[in-house]
Amino acid sequence: MRITKYGHACLHVVDEAASILIDPGSFSGPFEQITGLTGVLITHQHPDHVVPDRLKAVLAANPAVPLYADPDTVAVLAEHDIEAEPVRTGDVLDLGTSVEATVSDHAIIYGELPGITNACYLIGDRLFHPGDSFTLPGRDIDILALPVSAPWMAVKEAIDYLHEVAPAVAVPIHEKGLSSTGMVYSLIDRLAPEVTQWVDIDDGEPHDL
Repeated sequence: MRITKYGHACLHVVDEAASILIDPGSFSGPFEQITGLTGVLITHQHPDHVVPDRLKAVLAANPAVPLYADPDTVAVLAEHDIEAEPVRTGDVLDLGTSVEATVSDHAIIYGELPGITNACYLIGDRLFHPGDSFTLPGRDIDILALPVSAPWMAVKEAIDYLHEVAPAVAVPIHEKGLSSTGMVYSLIDRLAPEVTQWVDIDDGEPHDL
């Protein structure tokens, strides 16, 4: 199995006859030039995991490639004239290698934010991509795509998850959230008290307050 990471949660996996792209999102790329794909997998609808316009470019470069996503994302993509097949827990896809889906809820970010579905994918019985969750694969696996930074997690939870799964190999993903362009800054700003002004001071730049 050959894995190429295109930043954040986006992986290109080549295994046997398979060439699979996972989560072509806003913090990732360039992936639009990849051809010969046998499948595209989306874990959930958040922009850091799928951007409809960029996904359209991937699909244009790979005509008739099958596209799969969790049920909530299928509905969102349909609003952008993108047709995707929904996956359910226990579905096994043949994309040149086996892909087994598990669908549950996205990990809780904050109480007042609405919940969405999240799909996990076990590829070739070796690589498990959990999307934005700490869903257990339910069996021993060789390779875990391990989320390491997100508004819905603490580092200690990632370490606990790593111990629970105990893969032979851990590939860190979901690392862009703590950058100034990432999701954590914008989320805290949005959920801060109305009396609080969020001031992101660039390194080395004086700022009068």
